[in-house]
Amino acid sequence: MTSKIFVDSDVIIDFFTDREPYVNPASKIFELNEQGIVQIYISAVSLNNIYHLIRKYLGHKKSIQIIEELVEITEIVGTTKKEIVQALTNGFKDFEDSIQYSSAMAVDDIESILTRNTKDYENSIISVFTPENYLKTRNDPGMLPF
Repeated sequence: MTSKIFVDSDVIIDFFTDREPYVNPASKIFELNEQGIVQIYISAVSLNNIYHLIRKYLGHKKSIQIIEELVEITEIVGTTKKEIVQALTNGFKDFEDSIQYSSAMAVDDIESILTRNTKDYENSIISVFTPENYLKTRNDPGMLPF
């Protein structure tokens, strides 16, 4: 059965911009997605944030190509008034992370949230991992070392 994971913007940016030392674990997550072992979910809000941040490094044209690829390979969770209202009451210190969390909560049977900022999700009832730690939980020798 395919595991549903919600991936925060920072992990996606690490993957597409080859940010060291985070790119290898992020790449392995996308590899698992390509193999059908996991299904990556992202928030619609993430697309705007990702575009804005990577455009500085890669320019408009390449950034649009990345957004097109993300739309193709991930499931995008809408961010509606319901998620925003929930985000206001989650008790998170970072509002953007609270929106991400509320979006993840909208996915039936979501297994985990992957982010580099696990401390920002301390109020989460969903398991939260860094990409590295998530890969360790899979006990797949082919996924390690990073």
